[in-house]
Amino acid sequence: MASEEASLRALESLMTEFFHNCTTNERKREIEELLNNFAQQIGAWRFCLYFLSSTRNDYVMMYSLTVFENLINKMWLGVPSQDKMEIRSCLPKLLLAHHKTLPYFIRNKLCKVIVDIGRQDWPMFYHDFFTNILQLIQSPVTTPLGLIMLKTTSEELACPREDLSVARKEELRKLLLDQVQTVLGLLTGILESIWDKHSVTAATPPPSPTSGESGDLLSSLLQSPSAAKLLNQPIPILDTESEYICSLALECLAHLFSWIPLSTSITPSLLTTIFHFARFGCDTRVRKMSSVNGSSQNSVLGQERGRLGVLAMSCINELMSKNCVPMEFEEYLLRMFQQTFYLLQKITKENNAHTVKSRLEELDERVLCWGRQAESYIEKFTDFLRLFVSVHLRRIESYSQFPVVEFLALLFKYTFHQPTHEGYFSCLDIWTLFLDYLTSKIKSRLADKEAVLNRYEDALVLLLTEVLNRIQFRYNQAQLEELDDETLDDDVRSRAEQGQLQQTEWQRYLRQSLEVVAKVMELLPTHAFSTLFPVLQDNLEVYLGLQQFVVTSGTGHRLNITAENDCRRLHCSLRDLSSLLQAVGRLAEYFIGDVFAARFNDALTVVERLVKVTLYGSQIKLYNIETAVPSVLKPDLIDVHAQSLAALQAYAHWLAQFYSEVHRQNPEQFISLVSTALEAITPLISSKVQEKLLLSACHLLVSLATTVRPVFLISIPAVQKVFNRITDTSAQRLPDKAQVLVCRALSNVLLLPWPNLPESEQQWAVRSTNHASLISALTREYRQLKSNAILPQRKVQLEDTKAIIHQTLSVLEDIVESISGESTKSRQICYQSLQESVQVSLALFPAFIHQSDVTDEMLSFFLTLFQGLRVQMGVPFTEQIIQTFLNMFTREQLAESILHEGSTGCRVVEKFLKILQVVVQEPGQVFKPFLPSVISLCMEQVYPIIAERSSPDVKAELFELLFRVLHHNWRYFFKSSVLASVQRGVAEEQMENEAQFSAIMQAFGQSFLQPDIHLFKQNLFYLETLNTKQKLYHKKIFRTTMLFQFVNVLLQVLVHKSHDLLQEEIGIATYNMASVDFDGFYSAFLPEFLASCDGVDSNQKNVLGRNFKMDRDLPSFTQNVHRLVNDLRYYRLCNDSLPPGTVKL
Repeated sequence: MASEEASLRALESLMTEFFHNCTTNERKREIEELLNNFAQQIGAWRFCLYFLSSTRNDYVMMYSLTVFENLINKMWLGVPSQDKMEIRSCLPKLLLAHHKTLPYFIRNKLCKVIVDIGRQDWPMFYHDFFTNILQLIQSPVTTPLGLIMLKTTSEELACPREDLSVARKEELRKLLLDQVQTVLGLLTGILESIWDKHSVTAATPPPSPTSGESGDLLSSLLQSPSAAKLLNQPIPILDTESEYICSLALECLAHLFSWIPLSTSITPSLLTTIFHFARFGCDTRVRKMSSVNGSSQNSVLGQERGRLGVLAMSCINELMSKNCVPMEFEEYLLRMFQQTFYLLQKITKENNAHTVKSRLEELDERVLCWGRQAESYIEKFTDFLRLFVSVHLRRIESYSQFPVVEFLALLFKYTFHQPTHEGYFSCLDIWTLFLDYLTSKIKSRLADKEAVLNRYEDALVLLLTEVLNRIQFRYNQAQLEELDDETLDDDVRSRAEQGQLQQTEWQRYLRQSLEVVAKVMELLPTHAFSTLFPVLQDNLEVYLGLQQFVVTSGTGHRLNITAENDCRRLHCSLRDLSSLLQAVGRLAEYFIGDVFAARFNDALTVVERLVKVTLYGSQIKLYNIETAVPSVLKPDLIDVHAQSLAALQAYAHWLAQFYSEVHRQNPEQFISLVSTALEAITPLISSKVQEKLLLSACHLLVSLATTVRPVFLISIPAVQKVFNRITDTSAQRLPDKAQVLVCRALSNVLLLPWPNLPESEQQWAVRSTNHASLISALTREYRQLKSNAILPQRKVQLEDTKAIIHQTLSVLEDIVESISGESTKSRQICYQSLQESVQVSLALFPAFIHQSDVTDEMLSFFLTLFQGLRVQMGVPFTEQIIQTFLNMFTREQLAESILHEGSTGCRVVEKFLKILQVVVQEPGQVFKPFLPSVISLCMEQVYPIIAERSSPDVKAELFELLFRVLHHNWRYFFKSSVLASVQRGVAEEQMENEAQFSAIMQAFGQSFLQPDIHLFKQNLFYLETLNTKQKLYHKKIFRTTMLFQFVNVLLQVLVHKSHDLLQEEIGIATYNMASVDFDGFYSAFLPEFLASCDGVDSNQKNVLGRNFKMDRDLPSFTQNVHRLVNDLRYYRLCNDSLPPGTVKL
């Protein structure tokens, strides 16, 4: 015993030293190695058993339990059965003896270790494992311990990690399911008995006349007075011990509900009991009890009670999240909803003591739940409402006894009394789900449209009005001023990845609100318009009335509003006008298409107002005016002006439809609208105007030129003025973005066919001449570069040259891109105008090959040309371009770009590969002669440089190019004649260029051995596509030399768990490959694969082979693959042998 005692003392001092803040990292590593070696010895557990029973040092206990955990999970197979029996008997005894005195984290760890033994040995060698837990729960002294054991068992056995074989996982789940009814019965009993025991002793005050909680809704919700009465019992006051037991029981239930199927085991009495506890969260009186004596003990009690409510709601939400509801459970579900809506009514009930909002604020306090993030009752309740609307509303709406409209009234109250912005956003999401549900329901049952809308009309109008009020400072100033309108949200990266705009908190608030407004507009257009337009009108009156306050001062114009109160009111009105203009713009899509005629007058009213407002802003130049509070009012005035232009732009499609309806009869009204709009735009196209306003004007000009395309646009003086401004070299150039937009608009005025006119009236000749002179003026300086590009340039001169190249190519690229989808005639004219500039670009390219920023822009331009105008460029010139590029991108140049020039250099190579992607996709024989040099560039020059680099740069583009080469040029490799395939049934084509094909496939195979998951997913998709479209896996060369190599690589990837997110895709691809030759897979590949597996013995290999059933359907096959992978990993884990040698402390 002395040695055990001495070891314990040594271990305690080592542990104390390890965690001491003066111990060096070097020493810590030494101690760690010593402890690890000690743990690996055979028989170390005996020491640990002694340590556990003899020490009070937390570190030592934790270490000892870790040794047991390691023994059970990794070495259990090799432990002699006598030792196992001893461990199974000693650890539970230890737990029983000390569970009250052990720190909770040690106790929980000890429970987990015992459950780990059960996971391995129950029921065969540890038959009383589960009965012991049930006995612990039933004995009042050990109920909490039994509940902790039960929850740990549910966590570890129902969804075990992979250190078990699939057969064992299935056995455990079945064993647990057999116990579910008993367990749920026990938990129901515990919760009911505690509730009943404390209900009797709770002093029940007589209900006062004002606090009657039965409520008019309650009877309709609950259908039975007895249920209503039951839920109206006062909430009992629990002692700390009872509260603790209830919280453990509810945590057990929440975890059990996460994996057991919905069935009659979940009884009505259990559901009712859970709802009783859910009331702990929504009853503020229970929380108030805590502050009666003002002691901290009591406030902790209040927290505990709040936690019971949160835990009960977690149980309810687990049940709610299951979409698959058996018929016999539907009635239970209805009862659950009724009871939850009783709670919702309770939460949102007005009474003298509380406003709804202050009650929700109290309920939104976060409470800590064991080992979880702090959560609030309101968050849980909102989750419940979301699940109800998204998963179950369609199921429940048909029940006549469920009052959906009353539910919406409660949800309305709940939404608009939310204490936080996040809470409000979450509720708006729920309304969006509801509106989507309603829209799709109406689309699928058009006959009932009126009946459905009538049922919900009042609720929707109320929602619309309130959401509109919430975005206005006039009604909601305090809350709106809290919103940040400067910093872009943290989630910038993920938004950028999803292609969404970054937005500030205020923009997000406005956007989400306007989405709800738009969805209501779709359902109730007339109501929505009549609600929104008068509000817009009121704010417009204020804005249009500002003219009378503009006075001329020495330095210009000044707004003569100076009183602080007036400035504040004006600020609020302008902010509201800006929001309402965005709302009106958002609704533009509901005035076009089939409803154009029916809603014509409303839309015309809007557009006339918008045209008037934009002209007014430009004429009295409110954007340049001096104000009393320039830092606030000036941005407001600029924003309103910009938003009015943006709102008008949203009606471009409506204007286009208006044009096509009236162009023959009396277009005066239309001409007047467009001309006035242009008068509003032209003064703003100036480098002196703030960029926000300038860009709004440019975007509107682009929409008029591109979407509306009136024939008279070119002859309007305002447009001619813009032409002169842009082609005048002496005028100051606009900022880049604006310059590009204005040039696009002017080019489109000349290039795009006029709507509603035959080809003969399009005046192409005149327009072509005008376009050529426009492009000539825009590229004058650029074309002059050609003569001196070859000379060496001084640094300043080089920077100037780069600026000219950047400015010209950004404009030209945009012009080409904007007409790439248009008619042949437009593209022909465009290319004629650009031809000289394109030739200049090609001549300049070699001179700038070492300036990767310039090469990047040039290749962007050429890529756009290839995508939009390759037919117009003609074959000879296209060939010349490709040949130039192939000559310039030598092995050395590629290496320099990829390896030494960082991201810009890689971008250059990627764009070059993209151009080649366009070339190899071209149908017909024109570019086929380039295929050999394209493939050789890929495989002999680019691939060797990037193959071994871990960086993903260039790889995705290279493999896409290889995929396009195969996909669009299949016959370059496989010459198949239709006749041959008919005669032989399956064509065994002649194979050509076999070496290149094999090299490409080899590269694909190599890419699956690299860690980049995006590349893996992309390339797997390419192979699957080639198989679907071209039967790749069936081709003789693939089938005989590559098929099982690929299958082997995919299985190894699954075994190594390196690309776990793609498990499903890898399983399907493996099936598609194996299904080409199932006989070969089962008779040759699988035995060879198992034979080559290290870390498993021959007996285990036989078991793995036997368990892989010879199924030939996809679901069974992929299940077999995942079983094989799981069990192979499990056997390897079991076989990790113990290291020899012993270590003494």
